[in-house]
Amino acid sequence: MTTVTPAAPRPGTLPLADLRAMFRRVPGHIDAATSGLPLTATADALRSALDAWTAGEATPATYDVSVAASRAAYARVAGVDVTRVAIGAQTSPLVGLVAAAVPDGGRVVVAEDDFTSVTYPFLAHADRGVTVRAVPVGHLAEAAADGCDVVATSLVQSRDGRVADVGAVRAAAARVGAVSLVDVTQAAGWLPLVPAPADHADVTVCSAYKWLCAPRGTAFATTTPAAAARLRPLAANWYAGDDPWASVYGTDMRLASDGRRFDTSPAWLSWVGAAPALDAFARVDVAAVHAHDVGLADDLRGRLGLDPAGSAIVSLADDDGSVRARLDAAGLRVAGRGGGVRLAFHVWNDSDDVDRVVAALDAA
Repeated sequence: MTTVTPAAPRPGTLPLADLRAMFRRVPGHIDAATSGLPLTATADALRSALDAWTAGEATPATYDVSVAASRAAYARVAGVDVTRVAIGAQTSPLVGLVAAAVPDGGRVVVAEDDFTSVTYPFLAHADRGVTVRAVPVGHLAEAAADGCDVVATSLVQSRDGRVADVGAVRAAAARVGAVSLVDVTQAAGWLPLVPAPADHADVTVCSAYKWLCAPRGTAFATTTPAAAARLRPLAANWYAGDDPWASVYGTDMRLASDGRRFDTSPAWLSWVGAAPALDAFARVDVAAVHAHDVGLADDLRGRLGLDPAGSAIVSLADDDGSVRARLDAAGLRVAGRGGGVRLAFHVWNDSDDVDRVVAALDAA
Protein backbone atom coordinates (compact mmCIF):
# COMPACT_ATOMS: atom_id res chain seq x y z
CA MET A 1 0.00 0.00 0.00
CA THR A 2 1.31 3.40 -0.94
CA THR A 3 1.83 5.72 1.99
CA VAL A 4 1.50 9.35 1.02
CA THR A 5 2.66 12.10 3.36
CA PRO A 6 1.32 15.41 2.04
CA ALA A 7 3.00 18.73 2.56
CA ALA A 8 2.28 20.16 5.99
CA PRO A 9 0.99 23.74 5.83
CA ARG A 10 1.80 25.73 8.91
CA PRO A 11 -1.06 25.97 11.44
CA GLY A 12 -2.65 29.40 11.55
CA THR A 13 -2.31 30.18 7.82
CA LEU A 14 -6.06 29.86 7.08
CA PRO A 15 -8.10 32.86 8.24
CA LEU A 16 -11.24 32.14 10.22
CA ALA A 17 -13.37 33.93 7.63
CA ASP A 18 -12.10 31.54 4.95
CA LEU A 19 -12.93 28.52 7.10
CA ARG A 20 -16.43 29.87 7.77
CA ALA A 21 -16.92 30.25 4.02
CA MET A 22 -16.22 26.53 3.57
CA PHE A 23 -19.53 25.64 5.25
CA ARG A 24 -23.05 25.96 3.97
CA ARG A 25 -24.91 28.18 6.43
CA VAL A 26 -27.41 26.22 8.54
CA PRO A 27 -29.16 28.80 10.75
CA GLY A 28 -29.88 27.60 14.27
CA HIS A 29 -27.57 24.58 14.23
CA ILE A 30 -26.01 25.00 17.70
CA ASP A 31 -24.98 21.38 18.22
CA ALA A 32 -21.37 20.81 17.18
CA ALA A 33 -20.90 18.80 20.38
CA THR A 34 -23.22 16.15 18.93
CA SER A 35 -22.14 16.28 15.30
CA GLY A 36 -20.34 18.83 13.20
CA LEU A 37 -21.52 20.06 9.83
CA PRO A 38 -19.58 18.98 6.74
CA LEU A 39 -17.41 21.35 4.77
CA THR A 40 -18.62 21.68 1.20
CA ALA A 41 -15.29 20.11 0.23
CA THR A 42 -16.13 17.09 2.39
CA ALA A 43 -19.52 16.65 0.74
CA ASP A 44 -17.95 17.06 -2.71
CA ALA A 45 -15.21 14.54 -1.92
CA LEU A 46 -17.75 11.97 -0.75
CA ARG A 47 -19.88 12.41 -3.87
CA SER A 48 -16.82 12.01 -6.08
CA ALA A 49 -15.77 8.91 -4.16
CA LEU A 50 -19.23 7.39 -4.59
CA ASP A 51 -19.07 8.08 -8.33
CA ALA A 52 -15.64 6.44 -8.54
CA TRP A 53 -16.87 3.44 -6.56
CA THR A 54 -19.92 3.13 -8.81
CA ALA A 55 -17.68 3.20 -11.87
CA GLY A 56 -15.44 0.48 -10.44
CA GLU A 57 -12.51 2.88 -10.20
CA ALA A 58 -11.98 2.84 -6.42
CA THR A 59 -8.87 1.13 -5.08
CA PRO A 60 -7.42 0.70 -1.57
CA ALA A 61 -4.32 2.64 -2.61
CA THR A 62 -6.51 5.57 -3.65
CA TYR A 63 -8.32 5.55 -0.33
CA ASP A 64 -5.05 5.35 1.58
CA VAL A 65 -4.08 8.76 0.20
CA SER A 66 -7.00 10.17 2.22
CA VAL A 67 -6.05 8.18 5.31
CA ALA A 68 -2.46 9.41 5.15
CA ALA A 69 -3.56 13.00 4.57
CA SER A 70 -5.99 12.79 7.51
CA ARG A 71 -3.33 11.32 9.81
CA ALA A 72 -0.84 14.03 8.89
CA ALA A 73 -3.40 16.80 9.37
CA TYR A 74 -4.49 15.47 12.75
CA ALA A 75 -0.86 15.32 13.85
CA ARG A 76 -0.70 19.06 13.19
CA VAL A 77 -3.95 19.65 15.09
CA ALA A 78 -2.63 17.67 18.07
CA GLY A 79 0.87 19.09 17.88
CA VAL A 80 2.66 15.74 17.67
CA ASP A 81 4.85 13.96 15.16
CA VAL A 82 2.80 11.93 12.70
CA THR A 83 4.58 8.75 13.81
CA ARG A 84 2.75 9.01 17.14
CA VAL A 85 -0.74 8.96 15.58
CA ALA A 86 -2.93 5.85 15.27
CA ILE A 87 -6.25 5.76 13.45
CA GLY A 88 -9.47 4.08 14.47
CA ALA A 89 -13.22 4.34 14.06
CA GLN A 90 -14.38 5.35 17.56
CA THR A 91 -12.73 6.45 20.77
CA SER A 92 -13.88 3.64 23.06
CA PRO A 93 -11.74 0.90 21.42
CA LEU A 94 -8.75 3.24 21.64
CA VAL A 95 -9.45 3.83 25.34
CA GLY A 96 -9.80 0.06 25.58
CA LEU A 97 -6.12 -0.33 24.71
CA VAL A 98 -5.26 1.53 27.90
CA ALA A 99 -7.90 -0.31 29.94
CA ALA A 100 -6.50 -3.69 28.87
CA ALA A 101 -3.05 -2.61 30.07
CA VAL A 102 -4.24 -1.95 33.62
CA PRO A 103 -2.80 -4.74 35.83
CA ASP A 104 -5.08 -7.14 37.68
CA GLY A 105 -6.33 -5.37 40.78
CA GLY A 106 -5.30 -2.01 39.34
CA ARG A 107 -6.81 1.34 40.23
CA VAL A 108 -8.25 3.87 37.80
CA VAL A 109 -9.37 7.44 38.48
CA VAL A 110 -11.94 9.04 36.15
CA ALA A 111 -13.95 12.24 36.09
CA GLU A 112 -17.40 12.06 37.63
CA ASP A 113 -20.18 11.95 34.99
CA ASP A 114 -17.67 11.78 32.15
CA PHE A 115 -18.75 10.38 28.79
CA THR A 116 -19.00 6.61 29.00
CA SER A 117 -16.62 5.99 26.10
CA VAL A 118 -13.97 7.09 28.60
CA THR A 119 -15.31 5.24 31.67
CA TYR A 120 -16.91 2.01 30.41
CA PRO A 121 -13.73 0.47 28.91
CA PHE A 122 -12.21 0.48 32.41
CA LEU A 123 -15.38 -0.70 34.16
CA ALA A 124 -15.45 -3.70 31.80
CA HIS A 125 -12.37 -5.06 33.63
CA ALA A 126 -14.02 -5.37 37.02
CA ASP A 127 -13.71 -9.16 36.81
CA ARG A 128 -9.92 -8.70 37.00
CA GLY A 129 -10.25 -6.71 40.17
CA VAL A 130 -9.80 -3.35 38.42
CA THR A 131 -11.49 -0.62 40.45
CA VAL A 132 -12.69 2.70 39.05
CA ARG A 133 -12.97 5.75 41.29
CA ALA A 134 -15.00 8.69 39.95
CA VAL A 135 -14.24 12.15 41.36
CA PRO A 136 -15.28 15.69 40.39
CA VAL A 137 -13.25 16.87 37.39
CA GLY A 138 -11.61 19.56 39.50
CA HIS A 139 -10.25 16.95 41.92
CA LEU A 140 -8.67 14.58 39.40
CA ALA A 141 -5.07 15.57 40.16
CA GLU A 142 -5.66 15.27 43.90
CA ALA A 143 -7.22 11.82 43.49
CA ALA A 144 -4.46 10.64 41.17
CA ALA A 145 -1.85 11.72 43.70
CA ASP A 146 -3.37 9.25 46.18
CA GLY A 147 -2.13 6.47 43.92
CA CYS A 148 -3.50 4.83 40.78
CA ASP A 149 -2.46 3.06 37.61
CA VAL A 150 -4.42 5.24 35.18
CA VAL A 151 -6.15 8.60 35.39
CA ALA A 152 -8.54 9.31 32.53
CA THR A 153 -10.69 12.30 31.65
CA SER A 154 -12.18 14.27 28.80
CA LEU A 155 -10.40 17.57 28.29
CA VAL A 156 -13.81 19.20 27.80
CA GLN A 157 -16.76 17.56 29.49
CA SER A 158 -19.47 16.54 27.04
CA ARG A 159 -22.27 17.25 29.48
CA ASP A 160 -21.57 20.88 30.34
CA GLY A 161 -18.37 22.06 28.65
CA ARG A 162 -16.13 22.24 31.73
CA VAL A 163 -12.43 22.24 30.85
CA ALA A 164 -10.13 19.98 32.88
CA ASP A 165 -6.68 21.01 34.09
CA VAL A 166 -4.92 18.22 32.24
CA GLY A 167 -1.48 19.61 32.97
CA ALA A 168 -2.04 19.12 36.69
CA VAL A 169 -3.53 15.69 36.03
CA ARG A 170 -0.55 14.47 34.07
CA ALA A 171 1.90 15.85 36.63
CA ALA A 172 0.09 14.01 39.43
CA ALA A 173 -0.05 10.82 37.35
CA ALA A 174 3.66 11.00 36.60
CA ARG A 175 4.51 11.31 40.29
CA VAL A 176 2.82 7.98 41.05
CA GLY A 177 3.88 6.21 37.83
CA ALA A 178 0.35 6.22 36.37
CA VAL A 179 -0.69 6.59 32.73
CA SER A 180 -2.67 9.74 31.94
CA LEU A 181 -5.34 9.52 29.25
CA VAL A 182 -7.20 12.53 27.84
CA ASP A 183 -10.13 12.42 25.43
CA VAL A 184 -9.99 15.58 23.29
CA THR A 185 -13.13 14.83 21.26
CA GLN A 186 -15.04 17.82 22.65
CA ALA A 187 -12.01 20.11 22.39
CA ALA A 188 -10.17 19.48 19.12
CA GLY A 189 -11.34 22.02 16.58
CA TRP A 190 -12.03 24.95 18.90
CA LEU A 191 -9.66 24.70 21.87
CA PRO A 192 -5.96 25.06 21.01
CA LEU A 193 -4.17 21.74 21.54
CA VAL A 194 -0.66 23.00 20.81
CA PRO A 195 1.45 22.61 22.89
CA ALA A 196 -1.16 21.00 25.23
CA PRO A 197 -2.73 18.59 25.88
CA ALA A 198 -0.75 16.34 23.56
CA ASP A 199 2.24 17.16 25.73
CA HIS A 200 0.11 16.90 28.86
CA ALA A 201 -1.12 13.31 28.50
CA ASP A 202 0.53 9.97 27.85
CA VAL A 203 -2.36 8.96 25.59
CA THR A 204 -4.96 11.13 23.85
CA VAL A 205 -7.99 9.94 21.91
CA CYS A 206 -10.33 11.85 19.63
CA SER A 207 -13.42 11.23 17.53
CA ALA A 208 -13.25 13.64 14.61
CA TYR A 209 -16.94 13.88 13.65
CA LYS A 210 -17.81 16.63 16.11
CA TRP A 211 -15.79 19.87 16.22
CA LEU A 212 -13.38 18.69 13.48
CA CYS A 213 -16.35 18.14 11.15
CA ALA A 214 -15.20 14.83 9.66
CA PRO A 215 -17.61 11.96 8.92
CA ARG A 216 -18.40 9.60 11.77
CA GLY A 217 -16.10 6.59 11.78
CA THR A 218 -12.85 8.59 12.02
CA ALA A 219 -10.93 8.63 15.28
CA PHE A 220 -7.34 9.04 16.45
CA ALA A 221 -5.03 8.18 19.31
CA THR A 222 -1.67 9.69 20.15
CA THR A 223 0.82 8.00 22.46
CA THR A 224 4.14 8.89 23.98
CA PRO A 225 6.84 6.27 23.32
CA ALA A 226 6.75 5.19 26.97
CA ALA A 227 2.97 4.77 26.95
CA ALA A 228 3.00 2.93 23.62
CA ALA A 229 5.43 0.41 25.08
CA ARG A 230 2.85 -0.45 27.77
CA LEU A 231 0.00 -1.06 25.32
CA ARG A 232 -0.87 -4.27 23.49
CA PRO A 233 -2.16 -3.86 19.90
CA LEU A 234 -5.40 -5.72 20.62
CA ALA A 235 -6.79 -5.26 17.12
CA ALA A 236 -3.57 -6.26 15.33
CA ASN A 237 -4.42 -6.51 11.65
CA TRP A 238 -2.97 -6.21 8.19
CA TYR A 239 -3.30 -2.42 8.09
CA ALA A 240 -1.16 -2.11 11.23
CA GLY A 241 1.64 -4.06 9.59
CA ASP A 242 5.04 -2.55 8.93
CA ASP A 243 4.32 -3.22 5.24
CA PRO A 244 0.53 -3.58 5.07
CA TRP A 245 0.36 -5.42 1.76
CA ALA A 246 2.94 -7.92 3.03
CA SER A 247 0.79 -8.48 6.14
CA VAL A 248 -2.40 -9.85 4.62
CA TYR A 249 -1.75 -13.58 5.14
CA GLY A 250 -0.06 -15.95 7.53
CA THR A 251 1.40 -15.86 11.01
CA ASP A 252 4.58 -13.85 10.52
CA MET A 253 3.36 -10.76 12.37
CA ARG A 254 5.47 -7.70 11.70
CA LEU A 255 3.63 -4.66 13.04
CA ALA A 256 4.68 -1.09 12.42
CA SER A 257 7.19 0.17 14.95
CA ASP A 258 5.41 3.50 15.45
CA GLY A 259 1.84 4.57 16.24
CA ARG A 260 0.49 2.73 13.20
CA ARG A 261 0.82 -0.55 15.12
CA PHE A 262 -2.43 0.42 16.88
CA ASP A 263 -4.31 1.19 13.63
CA THR A 264 -7.52 -0.53 12.68
CA SER A 265 -8.40 -1.00 9.04
CA PRO A 266 -10.11 2.21 7.88
CA ALA A 267 -13.70 2.61 6.77
CA TRP A 268 -12.65 4.05 3.45
CA LEU A 269 -15.37 6.54 2.55
CA SER A 270 -15.26 8.17 5.98
CA TRP A 271 -11.61 9.04 5.47
CA VAL A 272 -12.24 10.47 2.01
CA GLY A 273 -14.53 12.99 3.68
CA ALA A 274 -12.23 13.52 6.65
CA ALA A 275 -9.16 14.59 4.68
CA PRO A 276 -10.37 18.05 3.55
CA ALA A 277 -11.98 18.79 6.92
CA LEU A 278 -8.89 17.91 8.95
CA ASP A 279 -6.64 19.79 6.56
CA ALA A 280 -8.74 22.93 7.05
CA PHE A 281 -8.70 22.68 10.85
CA ALA A 282 -4.96 21.94 10.81
CA ARG A 283 -4.37 25.20 8.91
CA VAL A 284 -6.83 27.53 10.61
CA ASP A 285 -5.85 29.99 13.31
CA VAL A 286 -7.38 27.96 16.13
CA ALA A 287 -7.01 30.88 18.53
CA ALA A 288 -9.43 32.79 16.30
CA VAL A 289 -11.82 29.83 16.30
CA HIS A 290 -11.61 29.72 20.09
CA ALA A 291 -12.33 33.44 20.38
CA HIS A 292 -15.28 33.17 17.99
CA ASP A 293 -16.88 30.09 19.58
CA VAL A 294 -16.34 31.12 23.19
CA GLY A 295 -17.36 34.68 22.39
CA LEU A 296 -20.78 33.51 21.18
CA ALA A 297 -21.20 31.14 24.13
CA ASP A 298 -20.25 33.75 26.72
CA ASP A 299 -22.45 36.33 25.00
CA LEU A 300 -25.40 33.99 25.47
CA ARG A 301 -24.43 33.36 29.09
CA GLY A 302 -24.25 37.07 29.77
CA ARG A 303 -27.64 37.75 28.20
CA LEU A 304 -29.13 34.99 30.34
CA GLY A 305 -27.57 36.37 33.52
CA LEU A 306 -24.89 33.68 33.74
CA ASP A 307 -21.17 34.13 34.37
CA PRO A 308 -18.72 33.57 31.48
CA ALA A 309 -17.17 30.10 31.45
CA GLY A 310 -14.55 30.19 28.72
CA SER A 311 -16.10 27.22 26.90
CA ALA A 312 -17.85 26.85 23.55
CA ILE A 313 -20.50 24.72 25.28
CA VAL A 314 -23.38 26.19 27.26
CA SER A 315 -25.48 24.00 29.55
CA LEU A 316 -28.87 25.25 30.73
CA ALA A 317 -30.93 23.61 33.47
CA ASP A 318 -34.06 21.95 32.12
CA ASP A 319 -35.60 19.67 34.72
CA ASP A 320 -39.04 19.58 33.09
CA GLY A 321 -37.97 19.70 29.45
CA SER A 322 -39.60 23.07 28.81
CA VAL A 323 -36.39 24.83 27.77
CA ARG A 324 -35.61 22.20 25.16
CA ALA A 325 -39.20 22.33 23.93
CA ARG A 326 -39.05 26.12 23.40
CA LEU A 327 -35.75 25.93 21.56
CA ASP A 328 -37.01 23.07 19.38
CA ALA A 329 -40.18 25.04 18.60
CA ALA A 330 -38.00 27.96 17.47
CA GLY A 331 -36.26 25.68 14.95
CA LEU A 332 -33.00 25.51 16.87
CA ARG A 333 -30.86 22.36 16.78
CA VAL A 334 -29.66 21.70 20.35
CA ALA A 335 -29.21 18.60 22.52
CA GLY A 336 -30.63 17.35 25.79
CA ARG A 337 -27.89 16.07 28.07
CA GLY A 338 -27.84 15.09 31.75
CA GLY A 339 -31.09 16.79 32.72
CA GLY A 340 -30.20 19.98 30.89
CA VAL A 341 -30.01 21.53 27.44
CA ARG A 342 -26.61 21.70 25.74
CA LEU A 343 -25.78 24.34 23.16
CA ALA A 344 -22.47 24.17 21.30
CA PHE A 345 -21.30 27.11 19.21
CA HIS A 346 -18.87 26.62 16.34
CA VAL A 347 -17.51 28.39 13.29
CA TRP A 348 -20.77 28.40 11.29
CA ASN A 349 -22.68 30.10 14.10
CA ASP A 350 -23.03 33.87 14.49
CA SER A 351 -24.79 36.44 16.68
CA ASP A 352 -28.11 35.73 14.95
CA ASP A 353 -28.07 32.28 16.57
CA VAL A 354 -27.56 33.86 20.00
CA ASP A 355 -30.45 36.26 19.29
CA ARG A 356 -32.72 33.37 18.35
CA VAL A 357 -31.96 31.49 21.57
CA VAL A 358 -32.62 34.57 23.69
CA ALA A 359 -35.84 35.33 21.81
CA ALA A 360 -37.09 31.78 22.24
CA LEU A 361 -36.43 31.84 25.98
CA ASP A 362 -37.75 35.39 26.45
CA ALA A 363 -40.99 34.45 24.71
CA ALA A 364 -41.79 32.16 27.63
